[in-house]
This record gives sequence, C-alpha cells and structure tokens, in this order.
Amino acid sequence: MILNNLNYPLDFKFKITTLASDFNITDNNGNYVAYVRQKMFKLKEDVIVFNDESKTKELFRIQANQWIDFNASYSIKDTIGKNFGRLARKGMRSLWKSTYNVLDESDQPKFEITEDNAWVKFFDGMVSDIPVIGMFTGYFLNPTYTVKGMDGKEYFKLKKMPSMFGRRFQLDRLIDIDDEDESLVVLSLLMMVLLERSRG
Repeated sequence: MILNNLNYPLDFKFKITTLASDFNITDNNGNYVAYVRQKMFKLKEDVIVFNDESKTKELFRIQANQWIDFNASYSIKDTIGKNFGRLARKGMRSLWKSTYNVLDESDQPKFEITEDNAWVKFFDGMVSDIPVIGMFTGYFLNPTYTVKGMDGKEYFKLKKMPSMFGRRFQLDRLIDIDDEDESLVVLSLLMMVLLERSRG
C-alpha cells in the first residue's frame, strides 16, 4: 500500500476541537489524502493514519521504538506489517536546527529533513513563554523544512503557515520522486509535524 497520485500542495490542518493531535491531509483540490490520529496517554508515540475522518480504513501505523526520548525513532508500517522505513531525529544537531533522517526498510539513509533557518527556532524559544506576546508567535515565527535526498537534490518543502494555534502546514513537491519513496517521505513528515507542531 502506498500513497500515490498526490496533487500538491498538500494541506496538513489540525483540528482544534479535539484533545488528541488529530489532523487532516487534503490535496490541492480539497480531496482527502489521509486522516492522522495520535493516540493519547501513551508512553511511546503511537500514530494511526486512516483514509479519511470517518476512520473506517486504517492505512499505516507509526510507532516510537522507545519511550519518549530526544533520540527516539519512529517505525512506519502498513496494516499488514510491511516495514516502510523509519524517521530518526538527529540528537545534538536538532538542538540548534531541527534535523531528521529518513531511512528505508533496510535501515539505509534515503533522505534528510532539515529546518531552513535556525534563527526561527532560537527566537521562538525566547519569545514563546512571554505572556500575551507568546500567543502570537504562530503568526510571525514559522519554520520551513527542506527534504533532500542523499544525492543532495531538494525533493520537498514543508512550511508552517501563519496561525495562532499552529494549525496548518503546507507541503510542496519540488521534483518527481518514486511512489514508494514519496509515501515514505510524506509519512515521515506527518510524524515530524506532530513532534514539531508546538513551535511557532
């Protein structure tokens, strides 16, 4: 099972009416690509990707390999247990600029996701705890992330869109990519969005 025929840009939009970190992914025409639900009160991250908001069909499962931790990685599997690969946060580099590795089913590095501007993270950390002002950082401190292959080519660009509650991200594909690799990157990015959403 793969995500294919995706019509970019894709819109990641969080629901603010639920306690869970649920969000819709829709394409350029407003059609559903997936509905993402993060299970609450879990010591280890557990994310289910459904076909749409009705949650009638489960497509993928993303689970942390250990308890919540700075260097945790996240395995991506379909409903029959096929391993797609995993998303791994780069520990110390992520202190300055959020950086993740995307590995394939053989645990070989395929892509790197890097925050474009480290100063956005720096200023967000300074301002976000200031009363009143911190509420509005989502309007002017919005990170962007670039997905590069091991060949150095840029394949995707993910942008956090201005909003008070950090509700929207937009994903653009820059160049064509194999369908299975595309699915791996999109699934990795939706997990990264859950980890990074609180910023900006």
